Amino acid sequence: MKHTFKSGFVSIIGRPNVGKSTFLNRVIGQKIAIMSDKPQTTRNKIQGVYTEDDAQVVFIDTPGIHKPKHKLGDFMMKVAQNTLKEVDLILFMVNVEEGFGRGDEFIIEKLKETKTPVFLILNKIDKVHPEELLKIIDKYRTLYPFAEIVPISALAGNNVDNLLGVIKKYLPEGPQYYPADQVTDHPERFIIEELVREKVLHLTREEVPHSIAVAIDSIQRREGNAVYVAATVIVERDSQKGIVIGKQGKVLKEVGKRARKDIEMLLGSKVFLELWVKVQKDWRNKMSNLRDLGFREDEY
Repeated sequence: MKHTFKSGFVSIIGRPNVGKSTFLNRVIGQKIAIMSDKPQTTRNKIQGVYTEDDAQVVFIDTPGIHKPKHKLGDFMMKVAQNTLKEVDLILFMVNVEEGFGRGDEFIIEKLKETKTPVFLILNKIDKVHPEELLKIIDKYRTLYPFAEIVPISALAGNNVDNLLGVIKKYLPEGPQYYPADQVTDHPERFIIEELVREKVLHLTREEVPHSIAVAIDSIQRREGNAVYVAATVIVERDSQKGIVIGKQGKVLKEVGKRARKDIEMLLGSKVFLELWVKVQKDWRNKMSNLRDLGFREDEY
């Protein structure tokens, strides 16, 4: 019997902070999407590639769908909505610890405009009682005709393998789009920027909101295969610059130390990382700044 190969594109959508990036990293087994407990961490479509002997699933992690507050927010919403039109399957992920909200309602309205099959993915099931989970499932069932409803815990890995099996059933027969050992279609530069940004978010906590971007100034391979990376952390206000640098440069030094570890794992080489901090007032509302930082509308 002829061996069939299935492949396709799967979009992960949901309110900010429901665990989309955690799920993607769990499936791919490598850190390609940054994780933070602050909403609005993911800004670009991140493609994670999962390959088995008989299938390849290309995951697209969209920015959390939300009402935009600035030009960057508009951009992120357009990316998320356009993605829905380009895929074979949509995973609508909800965090069962959070109640049903207006954000979920907003997403379901958007889903009604698409003919693509939609799975409801109930994440963080280890945090609620099974009876509570059944009530949540009943609530969502009345709102939309989901093709499948799958409870998981992305962080603990519960039921994730089962979900992958169900996804494969829905994919069409198709080619292998990427080599089996490739886990993302993003260039290394993009992932390095994201890793540095993640560390800034972790270490500055509530003090610096999402007015942070990271730009790679240069990446050079030198003697002995060592990699030298120079990057700039961009903030919107002078006060934020002080927070990111920290007393006697302590915060920035720790950002560099943690990011370097992850970058070394990514590149498989010794890494030297130099970081600077620069203020660009109100960059999230300036198209020229957004374009410089890689947010290009014409790509979507």
